Amino acid sequence: MSRPTRFEHYRYVADKRVQVVHDLDHITEACNLDDLLASEQYSAIAPESIAEARNRGNRPCKHCVREDRD
Repeated sequence: MSRPTRFEHYRYVADKRVQVVHDLDHITEACNLDDLLASEQYSAIAPESIAEARNRGNRPCKHCVREDRD
């Protein structure tokens, strides 16, 4: 799956509905990114790190985020 154009400068995007962060470089079908984008309930994480996503109250997606990639 390719990275959405609106996130070409961001690696991580958070789903505000469930407080889960996704890694756009490793997104899978299980992440259901199309549903997230349609909901418009997302935010880009900057600076780009899982640590910053956690600081914002998000947890990593079990399908696309591996902490050793950060």
